[in-house]
This record gives sequence, structure tokens and C-alpha cells, in this order.
Amino acid sequence: MPLFIKNKKSVMLDERLTHIAFIMDGNGRWATSRGLPREQGHRAGAKAFQNVAQYCETLGLKAMTVYAFSTENWKRPAREVEAIMDLLEEYIDSCEKELKDHSVQFHFIGDRTPLRPALRSKMDRLEEITQDNRMILNIAVNYGARAELCRAFETLKSEGQTINEQAISEALYTSHSGDPDMIVRTGGDLRISNFLLWQAAYAELYFTDKLWPDFGPSDLDAAIREFYSRQRRYGGV
Repeated sequence: MPLFIKNKKSVMLDERLTHIAFIMDGNGRWATSRGLPREQGHRAGAKAFQNVAQYCETLGLKAMTVYAFSTENWKRPAREVEAIMDLLEEYIDSCEKELKDHSVQFHFIGDRTPLRPALRSKMDRLEEITQDNRMILNIAVNYGARAELCRAFETLKSEGQTINEQAISEALYTSHSGDPDMIVRTGGDLRISNFLLWQAAYAELYFTDKLWPDFGPSDLDAAIREFYSRQRRYGGV
């Protein structure tokens, strides 16, 4: 099975939309509604992620950020957490085997300290060998926006830098990709759950009731069309 499922482009992007972030919510509920273990929902969600990532690359998107595992997700059952980490490691292994099939520059954002050493090593390697590829893909693992901001402030303080908006932006995990133009959340909840709080200041927010494993290219097309129907004034008129 290929790493990504190929899709034809249905919408066209321009300079107004270069970075989309995704809160991939609803994996557990998808599985529960089918009488399956929650772990099966995460596996289905991983397939949906691969499909959407390939489609974003096909569209020519410059950057994509996904919320894979939050700092709060450690509260979930150990079996579920282990399953998520196993899926991530499987995904990284697949990416290494099929690098020639796509041009994605991987970045794993968040605090890697609690992760198992083998997984951290694979993250480091995938980042290194894809650093010259085109589309930036930020995968947020053990990520929390408040923790990210604290880290940025501590970095600026330790370096004796003046704290201003530009300095803070450059000290964040996403300094290489810039802020998202749109944040898409699946699963029906109307919140951003400690995700990219600073970067989301002017992002267009798009919410859908569809659970993440059911979200695909046609759903992303709908989100993109909604984005282009809005007028972004940035506080102006």
C-alpha cells in the first residue's frame, strides 16, 4: 500500500492560503460508534491523515500542521497512548521507505523528552533527511501551546533578548513555517484546545461535525472554499 493515496486536485490555492493546521478530533468516538476499540479509531485516523497530507501536497500547499498528541493526552489509558506512539513510529518507518514518492519536509514540534528514545531518534533522522523537501509538515507530539509559549519566553530571557512579537514568533516551534491561515477542527467541538494559541491570532477557524477518520479531500475542498468566501480584514475595514 502506498504511503499516501493519490488524489486529483479539486480546488486551486493562491498566496492567501499557504498553511493549514488540523485538529484531528474524533478517532475514539468513530471507533466506539462502531463497537471497536479506541485504538482502531486511531489507526483509521492515521490513514485519513496520510490521505489528507497527500492531497495537501498535491494542491501545492506550502505548510501543514497537525495536532497528533497533546500534553494532556497522557491522561488517556496507557494502552491507548502506547497505540498512538506505535502508529507514529510505524508512520515514520513508512516515510523513510517511500521518500522518493513525495517531497515533504518533516518537523516534529513539542517536547520530546518523555518519548521513548527509539522514537526520538527516528524523529531526528526523518527531519534530517527531508530538510530540503518542499512542503513543510509539522506533526505536534506532546505539544501544548501554553507550554510552547513558556518555552519561548524562557529562551528569550536566557538569551537576553528583547521580548516583542517578532522575537516571540521566532522562538516558537513553528518559526520555520509561519502562522496558519486556517485551522480546521473535526469532531464537532468548537474550541482549539491549547493548539497554536499565538499562531492562531488571525487564522480562519473552520469546524465540522465529521469525525477525523471520515474526513477526506472533498471535505478539505469544502473548508478551502469556505476560507476563500471570507474577508480577512486583520482589524481593518
